Amino acid sequence: MELIKNIDKETVFNLAGKVEVGPGRVNSLTLSQTPAAKITLFAIDADEGMSNHAAGGDAMVNVLEGTGEITINGVAHEVHAGESVVIPAGAPHAVRGVTAFKMLLVVVLPQ
Repeated sequence: MELIKNIDKETVFNLAGKVEVGPGRVNSLTLSQTPAAKITLFAIDADEGMSNHAAGGDAMVNVLEGTGEITINGVAHEVHAGESVVIPAGAPHAVRGVTAFKMLLVVVLPQ
């Protein structure tokens, strides 16, 4: 069973380089999806994003490049490269690119 996919193993790489920002788009690359966790890379153009939704587990956003806005329970949080924020399970949240940005999303699901 391959737990982490879409990237070479035993090779040093630039994570942000694995997904590209497209004009007016949200691009993603799934790195892992198991019953316990989901790991996904996102590249989000400025003023693009994902509308309000909720996840079944705690979600940690790690910004790799650029600036994003993560709105959690109606409160907007601006996050920059090198910063992270945790979205509690079930909390309504939305994501928007302030500038074009890339993020790693890790969702840990209850068992």
